[in-house]
Amino acid sequence: MSVKLEYAKMPVPRRRFLQGAGAVAATTALAAPGSRAFAQSGSGFRMRSYSDLRTYDPSFSAGVPDGELQNLVFVSLIGYKPGRVWEWKLDGAAEMEQTDPTHIRFALRDDIGFGDGFGAVTAEDVKFSFERVADPALESNNAPDWEQLDEVQVTGERTGVIALKKAFPPLWLTTLTNYTGIIVSKRAVEALDGKRMATEPVAQSGPYRLKSWTPRQSSSFVRNPDWAGERYDFDTIDVFPIDDEATAEIAFEAGEIDFTRVSLASVERLRTSPPAGATLDEYPSLFYVWLGMNVEHPKLRSRELRQAIQYAIDVPTILEAAYFGAVEPSTGIIAPGLTGNRPAGMIAPEANLERARELLEASGETGVSLTLNVINKTDFTTAAQVIQANLAAIGIDVEIIVNDSGTFWALGDENAGDAWRDLQLVMNRFSMRPDPSYATTWFTQEQVGVWNWERFRSEEFDRLHNAAATESDVARRDEMYRKAQDLMEESGAYRFITHEATPVIYASDRVVPALRPDGLPLLRDFRRA
Repeated sequence: MSVKLEYAKMPVPRRRFLQGAGAVAATTALAAPGSRAFAQSGSGFRMRSYSDLRTYDPSFSAGVPDGELQNLVFVSLIGYKPGRVWEWKLDGAAEMEQTDPTHIRFALRDDIGFGDGFGAVTAEDVKFSFERVADPALESNNAPDWEQLDEVQVTGERTGVIALKKAFPPLWLTTLTNYTGIIVSKRAVEALDGKRMATEPVAQSGPYRLKSWTPRQSSSFVRNPDWAGERYDFDTIDVFPIDDEATAEIAFEAGEIDFTRVSLASVERLRTSPPAGATLDEYPSLFYVWLGMNVEHPKLRSRELRQAIQYAIDVPTILEAAYFGAVEPSTGIIAPGLTGNRPAGMIAPEANLERARELLEASGETGVSLTLNVINKTDFTTAAQVIQANLAAIGIDVEIIVNDSGTFWALGDENAGDAWRDLQLVMNRFSMRPDPSYATTWFTQEQVGVWNWERFRSEEFDRLHNAAATESDVARRDEMYRKAQDLMEESGAYRFITHEATPVIYASDRVVPALRPDGLPLLRDFRRA
């Protein structure tokens, strides 16, 4: 099973950054010896992640940074295959077969086990892991990944059948291959306080084990001596959380990390003059970036006001300032190349100040002042300054609030405190998997107060999401996902901005990267050069 995404590679023209916008205020906390060759030796591999670890529990993963680390220390039935085409490969499974649209038979390898004395990985552990995510009582933020799961039937110590309520085509490339497909030890997890992992993994079963974690500094991994599967190249893997791409580039050019995503501002320079021993690669992106508005906040309950904000924001200026004109405007949350991508949005990317002022007047709101929360990354803070200027043009005053990653990712989460009550405007960026269901799932009513920070509620949207996820007719799926995004835009809660791009740089004299088709790393599969 494979899905190929094709994107036109866009030239990156020489652009002049807007005066005063987006200066890098932070410097890397890593030592900077001054040359790549200085620090790199031995059998270790070091990379940058864009956020720090939040949990090792797959049921509560907060996205890509958690999943990258979880996949080092745990096994899944299958995982992503590196390359430019979306494909899967066996991991903890020796066999996988879809016997009919709602049943998948699996057989586990007989040489994988949990550490800390928790024994073999069994079909009962698979049942526990998958049904646990889906269980409403657990209140997993990732429950939508398994929303079509009926049960896992155990047919032997290492064999079983995944039974679905309905056909679910995205399962192979959005659930089983990602962190919600990770297998944890039933016995180990049930013995924990609260029956959930936090920042320390238990009963590790993957090719690496966690050696140490220093919050906001690094996570270090060493080979798992009990691993009997494929031997991967590196003895150690170190992951450094660095929010800002520009800061990560400093660490890379200082020789302190071997792989990082780079800022679009640096692409042209790195194309023509990369550091010695380094290679730049460019990939399309499945990320989506948008400005969201909390429709339940007293200041934003007027749809006309929200629509005025939509029309006042000039997306091309944001892309010029924050992304150096190297990316295209998005038309929704579903990327080009995927079913459901809209050829055009309902609102043009360019600002329409006349229409914005008409809507603002119709809202009856005067003297509007709002806060805009962003994560502390150069492109986001730059984009926020553009939005601030755009809205000032129609008489709306905006205060920009810059957050570190830990604070930012708790802003709309009701379980993290009361910050969601004060959230007004927020510039957000979600990762995605290669199926449109994984984009729409986070904006259902069920996700209000979890990942649906706009608190957008639409019965029709939920119906379309649920129907499209189980629909096998591609044309019908496409129509339903396009309509779902129309509903988002009509609500006034969203101003779609871009899907970005994924330029990465790596020390090609030391490593051969293993990347997904969207440029995200598959850490186990990196090789020595």
